[in-house]
Amino acid sequence: MTPGAAPHVLYIDDDAGIRRLVTRALERRGYAVTTAEGGEAGVAAAAAARFDLVAVDHYMPGIDGLETMARLAQLPEPPAIVYVTGSEESRVAVAALRAGAADYVVKTPGEDFFDLLDATFRQVLTRTDLSTAKSRAEADLRASNARLEALLAEVNHRVANSLQIVSAMVRMQAGAVADPAARAALEDTERRIAAIAHVHRRLYSGDDVEHVDMRDYLAQLIRELAATWSTADRPRELTLEATPLNLPTDRAVSLGVIVTELVSNACKYAYPDGHGQVRITLTRADDDRFRLTVEDDGVGIGDAPPKGTGVGTRLIRAMAQSLDTVVEYDPTHAGTRAILSAAVRGSAARG
Repeated sequence: MTPGAAPHVLYIDDDAGIRRLVTRALERRGYAVTTAEGGEAGVAAAAAARFDLVAVDHYMPGIDGLETMARLAQLPEPPAIVYVTGSEESRVAVAALRAGAADYVVKTPGEDFFDLLDATFRQVLTRTDLSTAKSRAEADLRASNARLEALLAEVNHRVANSLQIVSAMVRMQAGAVADPAARAALEDTERRIAAIAHVHRRLYSGDDVEHVDMRDYLAQLIRELAATWSTADRPRELTLEATPLNLPTDRAVSLGVIVTELVSNACKYAYPDGHGQVRITLTRADDDRFRLTVEDDGVGIGDAPPKGTGVGTRLIRAMAQSLDTVVEYDPTHAGTRAILSAAVRGSAARG
């Protein structure tokens, strides 16, 4: 209904006298009234013009009120309907409400009928306006969410591309460095950047721009780590068992870096004499927590001081801290078994 304009109503009734009385009574109360002498004429009028509300009498020749309602409901923009029944027709009123009428009015002699008709019309028009406003707000919100998701997908796309460029630059630098230790450090950095880039690539290429499918993500990550660490003289078999798990972006990044570091450490140090297997398992502990295990059957960590620069160990500790947890090592395992248990959502999200 246009704000400030008189509500335009259609009153369908086969009684010409009632139509005249209703027209005069409603016009005095501020309505613009059109009448129709029966169901067929009423449906034709509603199809030809836009009405804020339609009142339908039950007993009419040709098609009755319920059939008229059914035909009105098939219009491209069906109007709100108030059903008009006789004083003893509660069964008919219930049937009309079930069929989609917004309300009903009992037809009685005298001015009270017109007052009741007016009050019912105003209630229905108010509810209709509120429903229209709600639908419009929901549509605006959906459109806004769609725009934000598209923007976030574009951001993830650009971040992934930027990280890929940085990774290529680090790779080029590693190729130009003569010192083996420096080259190894740069290669480790490249793998860490790649782990983060994969998260953003999956975010912009998937349907969900805020969560990462960890099973698919880890499968790709493990394939790339296997291609990096498995060579003819030092073959490495990396296996993954993962249950479906979606994590928010920041937690996916932290877990991806942890897996990269743990798997890289196992590939570097667990099997100094040749072939070896590294197993990665990701499971749901319950609805709120998950568990990551990375294990090998190699020489174990024992009490020896950490090998390498220690950067990987500090990264693992920092990433685990961002997940509000720690990485623990199983002392009973023959090789090395690292275990991490964390919440699916961070403490801020839960609060």
